[in-house]
Amino acid sequence: MSDIVTTYLATWNATDEATRADLLQRHWSPDCLYVDPMARATGREQVGATVGAVHQQFPGFVLSQVGEADTHAEQTRFRWGLGPAGEEPVVIGFDVLVTDGDETIREVRGFLDQVPA
Repeated sequence: MSDIVTTYLATWNATDEATRADLLQRHWSPDCLYVDPMARATGREQVGATVGAVHQQFPGFVLSQVGEADTHAEQTRFRWGLGPAGEEPVVIGFDVLVTDGDETIREVRGFLDQVPA
């Protein structure tokens, strides 16, 4: 697993707001952008709030990498699953992460492949 994917998953799996805020501060650019079919967030505070909302909607769920990441230039794409720890994912998608060249997340473009009915 690439370092940037590990950092990204750690941010999404941080249930404690202080831990999440620290990860955002250290690894996400101040003007970061997160976009998926259900959310759009600009800046660390909005991204943190978006992650917190997902934890409220899906308590106890974790985000995990599915398969290998593909990286070139400042872009990384990977598939992920969201579901209860140790169980089959309920939601499956893939994200494209764009960094500032120094492993700082600048932009995330998310796609949903499987969602609950």
